[in-house]
Amino acid sequence: MLTYEDVTGCFLNATKNTALMTHPEYWINSRSLEREFAATCHAGSCEEAEHRSTCTFSFTWGALDTSLSLDGPAGVCDFFHEPEDDCPHLHTRDIPPLVVDLSYSLVLNGAGASISETALLSLVQLLKLRASENSSRANETRPGISMTLHENRLQPEVLTLQQRVELPIWHPDGMRSLHDDHHSHTERGTRHSRRAMAEEIEEDEVAADNPRPEDWLPQVMADVCQDILQVLESLDAVRSHSSLNMDA
Repeated sequence: MLTYEDVTGCFLNATKNTALMTHPEYWINSRSLEREFAATCHAGSCEEAEHRSTCTFSFTWGALDTSLSLDGPAGVCDFFHEPEDDCPHLHTRDIPPLVVDLSYSLVLNGAGASISETALLSLVQLLKLRASENSSRANETRPGISMTLHENRLQPEVLTLQQRVELPIWHPDGMRSLHDDHHSHTERGTRHSRRAMAEEIEEDEVAADNPRPEDWLPQVMADVCQDILQVLESLDAVRSHSSLNMDA
């Protein structure tokens, strides 16, 4: 069984083995009773943090996550309705994962005013490419730009990147699903594998196994932390004079 404490604990332990500094926060939604976690990460010392890029690692854990972690597909039935033998929930491999959001930001500190629109677009595309190349676990990367109004003119203020990491709370293929060479997976390959799995759904009920999170979660989190560090390094490289003024 995978728990909220397993995920947060493994992530914080993994950061200790990298050059990442973390500032974790914990919440509970009093209305939905969902538990939330967010940790702001940066490389280098805390004194230098305001001059470096940051990443916020966050996720929400709800009652459905607990049910899925305990019972797999049957947990979906228990959560929404009484279990029935012919329920499609019991004949699917598309078990919802735990989604972790990685939100990167780089404050330009006024340097954005010197970048032309063409150079800015090229820079954003380059950052997306580098982030995708350096992210072995993320299956989606979306770049963005935050603008600010200065002297009646819009100018770039913050470069952002949004990524998603999907953690298998419970997987019908058990540990076998975690032994793939994830370093060779692209976003297109991920979508293809999902379609292939959907085509191979068996008529029999998917039987749950017991994938022990302590056996695989530490390595997954180590990979995520290494990805975060590499993407932060790519963002920090933007601060170089040559990058900020290309084609200006």
